[in-house]
Amino acid sequence: MVLLVALAGCTGPATPPGPTPVPTATVPTPTAPTATMPEPRSPAGSTQTTEPSTGSSNSASTTPAEPRRTSKPHPISVQALIEKRYNGGNLKLGRLLDDFGAYRRYLISYRSEDLTISGVMNVPEGKGPFPVLVLNHGYIDRRTYFPGQGMPREHDYLARRGYVVLHTDYRGHAGSDDDPSVDYELRLPYAVDTINAVLAVKNSTLKFLDRERVGWLGRSMGGNVTLTALVAQPGLVDAAVIYASTSSLAADNWKQFYRNSGDRARVNRRIKRTYGLPDQSPQFWRAASPRPYFERVTEPLLVLHGTEDDTCPIEWSEATVAALRKEGKTAELVRYRGEGHTFERQWQRSIRRTAAFFEQHLD
Repeated sequence: MVLLVALAGCTGPATPPGPTPVPTATVPTPTAPTATMPEPRSPAGSTQTTEPSTGSSNSASTTPAEPRRTSKPHPISVQALIEKRYNGGNLKLGRLLDDFGAYRRYLISYRSEDLTISGVMNVPEGKGPFPVLVLNHGYIDRRTYFPGQGMPREHDYLARRGYVVLHTDYRGHAGSDDDPSVDYELRLPYAVDTINAVLAVKNSTLKFLDRERVGWLGRSMGGNVTLTALVAQPGLVDAAVIYASTSSLAADNWKQFYRNSGDRARVNRRIKRTYGLPDQSPQFWRAASPRPYFERVTEPLLVLHGTEDDTCPIEWSEATVAALRKEGKTAELVRYRGEGHTFERQWQRSIRRTAAFFEQHLD
């Protein structure tokens, strides 16, 4: 089985212009302070846990009814992803970017539909085979994004723990082929690229990859990418973790990140003409959301979120976990009191919990 860590299909925090592409990538060793408070024990079964709790409760949001299916789903819909045929493969190890002793960092590429997708891969020292984590990054402006950008702390920590870390760049990012047919504001094809990344691992002949132990890890927008992939292709991975995720309802994300100002006003006008905005076309926006399809999820999921996240409100993750549990799924929410979107103070605490979760489910 494969373990999947992913990101969701909503826009993440407003990101300042990133650095320009560079010929080599460096990954700093995490320096975040270690929290001293002990982690609480999780109740049996699917749970919600506080680290520690601020007293917030599950969001009152309810799971919308699954969109009515037609003979041919709208091309921009989760149902279209469910019915799609995936062809991930041709995973190639490219140029060595750096050698950190405990692991080496390479450029990689793989096939997704008729596109070539770029990325980076951290490979631990030794023969392996090593379990694999596929990372789904959050929102970064495609015009400034460079290969493997985002989640450097996770790259480094997990590779040092003996995981191959494959960071996919998504179509239209860095060295990945562009797809002029994609509506990039709606982001559903990013789930196609991470699904094909997992299949590329499973179909690879690279000896250091353990093709039977793969997982997804996503943050912010990548959390929704991960949720969408989980409902589109259940059973593909062993487990998934998402950090500070955007909402599992596309309409929530649109209302949060596309206000009528500057370039976003222009995007709003185009989306209104093409599909209708959420209040005008609720059926379209439900159909583009993973939450109505949560009955399809088969993998255990760990959700980590800070109580002071003002980019992606913690109520979004509370509602996501509540909807999963309503369907009888194994899902746990861990709240980090006082933590914001980027997990600056309690990141080491959260990544230890993430690693323990993967060790449990990729064993």
